[in-house]
Amino acid sequence: MKPIQTKKLVTVDEFCLLSNVETSFVNLLEQSGLIELLVIQETRYVEADQLRQLEKMVRFHYEWDINLEGLETIMHLLQQINTLHDETMTLKNRLRFYE
Repeated sequence: MKPIQTKKLVTVDEFCLLSNVETSFVNLLEQSGLIELLVIQETRYVEADQLRQLEKMVRFHYEWDINLEGLETIMHLLQQINTLHDETMTLKNRLRFYE
């Protein structure tokens, strides 16, 4: 029997309090599709694996004054870079196989 895997969750309120971020900003990120929140018994949560990305967007917005549209663009470009990096590594591994 496989053990049930539980995801590590952080409440949005706790994240905002610790990060000194307005909850309305997190709401905007969710509405734009940049993050996904889980709602369990009327409490909103961020999955732990999304925290790094959320913290990055907070820094871009609050420290560099980048608006929501800019965040969408930056996150899209970073995703493309990661995809291209993964493809490059796959191709390098294939090439090594034939060397």
